Amino acid sequence: MHELPQQLVNGLLLGSMYGLVAIGYTMVYGIVQLINFAHGEIFMTGGFGALTVWLILPTGTTMWLALPLMLIGAIIVATTIAVGAERFAYRPLRTAPRLAPLITAIGLSLALQQAVWAWYPEAKSSRTFPEISGGPFHLGSITIQTGDIFLLIAAPICMAILAFFVMKTRTGRGMQATAQDPDTAKLMGINTDRIIVVAFALGAAFAAVGAVAYGLKYGEVNFRMGFILGLKAFTAAVLGGIGNIYGAMLGGLALGIAETMATAYINDIPGMQQLGGQSWADVWAFVLLIVVLLVRPQGLLGERVADRA
Repeated sequence: MHELPQQLVNGLLLGSMYGLVAIGYTMVYGIVQLINFAHGEIFMTGGFGALTVWLILPTGTTMWLALPLMLIGAIIVATTIAVGAERFAYRPLRTAPRLAPLITAIGLSLALQQAVWAWYPEAKSSRTFPEISGGPFHLGSITIQTGDIFLLIAAPICMAILAFFVMKTRTGRGMQATAQDPDTAKLMGINTDRIIVVAFALGAAFAAVGAVAYGLKYGEVNFRMGFILGLKAFTAAVLGGIGNIYGAMLGGLALGIAETMATAYINDIPGMQQLGGQSWADVWAFVLLIVVLLVRPQGLLGERVADRA
């Protein structure tokens, strides 16, 4: 039990990363009813965008100076790919049966993986991500690694910016109207195509922030890192209530805490020693999803997607 505070902090940090990526899933689904399974790979490209900026910076550049530039590079790469995917892969299929854009998203996911592998052949194993010097930091029995400091700062700021944007800006209100009824929103003078592009771009920007946090936390990036993390982020979006941006972050936090607790404590339960450890972390994440869907199919905060004729 003396490790419980540390495990809770670890779960909150992991869940914050899931939540940042889950926001992209839930925003796109809330507006265009599309499950963008390529979003995990957009997250991955953000990580490699940040790495590319680091590699072209002069030798000896401090991490504190490089980190803002890496973050900008990650956001530019991720949003460019997301907006391009919306324009050339998803928009032509907007009126097609739902299976068509779903298959397209899976194909785009594989294409992005192979494109990054071709650009960074050594990424087949892993590429080392730069680390922030200093730390770790101690708060009583809790230890926070230096790489986690970025996530502790970035996640609340991102959520505050998103809440302000959605609730207070004209474009944000347009997103809410488009999510509720795109046809009526178009009749009211809202450019729904632009709103959809903004949703893809915002989701990609938050995923890029999550990718930088991932690199700093684990010290590496690889071309497959978006697959499992993307599935978990989608799980977080469903847990919180698909289409609900606050639910996405809540679902991410719940998933991160559950995964961390299961990894740390399942081994201590008699007869379940074989079901603990990091190798079972992914399994327990999806077990949580099944349980929540059985008890509350609409998610923790409920869906915010209007029924459409």
